[in-house]
Amino acid sequence: MLQVPFIRENKDLVIAGLAKRNIDATSIINQVISLDEDRRRIQTELDNTLAESNTLSKEIGILYKSGDTQKANILKEKTVQLKDVSKELNDSLNNKVEELNQLLYKIPNVPNSLVPKGSSETDNEEVYREGDIPVLYAGAQPHWELAKKYDIIDFELGNKITGAGFPVYKGKGAKLQRALITYFLDKNTDAGYTEYQLPHLVNEASGFGTGQLPDKEGQMYHVTEDNLYLIPTAEVPGTNIFRDVLLNESDLPIGITGYTPCFRREAGSYGAHVRGLNRLHQFDKVEIIRVERPDNSYNALDGMIEHVKGILKELKLPYRILRLCGGDTSFASALTYDFEVFSTAQDRWLEISSVSNFETFQANRLKLRFKNSDGKNELAHTLNGSSLALPRVLAGILENYQTENGIVIPDVLQPYTGFKIID
Repeated sequence: MLQVPFIRENKDLVIAGLAKRNIDATSIINQVISLDEDRRRIQTELDNTLAESNTLSKEIGILYKSGDTQKANILKEKTVQLKDVSKELNDSLNNKVEELNQLLYKIPNVPNSLVPKGSSETDNEEVYREGDIPVLYAGAQPHWELAKKYDIIDFELGNKITGAGFPVYKGKGAKLQRALITYFLDKNTDAGYTEYQLPHLVNEASGFGTGQLPDKEGQMYHVTEDNLYLIPTAEVPGTNIFRDVLLNESDLPIGITGYTPCFRREAGSYGAHVRGLNRLHQFDKVEIIRVERPDNSYNALDGMIEHVKGILKELKLPYRILRLCGGDTSFASALTYDFEVFSTAQDRWLEISSVSNFETFQANRLKLRFKNSDGKNELAHTLNGSSLALPRVLAGILENYQTENGIVIPDVLQPYTGFKIID
């Protein structure tokens, strides 16, 4: 969440920044400032009361030693009254802090100056494009037809077992899926990211820490009896490794990677744009996460973008990069770039990765700090990116690599699959 001193000192900048998200934040920002003034006033009263009580306690000790019991008892009565006052002030302070935090939890991150204005994905800016779109043979099919033709993904069986949005991968489809996961992890670890195997359920504190709660509560599967949430991305457990952690500056930068299944309730609309692998309730994804010094986080963001570009070049998939507008940038992000691969059979772009810098937004919720060179505790910057989300990468491979004789496996994946073609 945003830091209160930053809001207080940059009120107009915060309101103008949130306007890029099509949010009129004037009222809620004024409420935050007003509550913070109340909090600081109560804190001052509490500090003064406790200081007075401490002073009286010292005087009482001196009076008892000198034998002036009568005066000591009078002052002792006053300390009892001050104790009652301090308790009331402390309760009032806690209430103000909780009220203030509940407001702060509702305020999204302030977009970076590079973020364009806009209300939807149609306002995103294309900043890069690479790769030739292949010319397919007559009769080329979308991936859901190819999946049935070659018996590699069974959507109907997944619907039978669980419901729509839970496909079953079979045979060479399952092996290709596993190959992609291993290939992505190998690329990430070769680039210096440490691999983690992470829990697939998280507690409420972890959801709040990365900003999924309360913003995306309706999109997450909730195990109510245990108050646990199925993860929507490895970003949540991965970033929460560093919750309530004080790092040394020499520990930075930190880079981790992990594969997890991801669970999202957002699938549910109908039409060709959500058919097959285009949108699922359960899907596999390999994530990269970074913890950085504030002065290096945007260099790190550029490095993450180049890393994902390198993977897509090896896969030889046509792709583009979009800088997301304010209306399409996620709640916690300050700046996000989306990667999209071109699905030739569907004649449309499919999002396969989001790479984001959250600056101090998540770190403030997580209490993730590092001790800087001056010996002061400072909030770190957190970043994450898909490297990569599998369903649409797989869809892109199936569609772009299809031939009349079968689906050719990209050269870089053949050592992982053990076969060259799906036929």
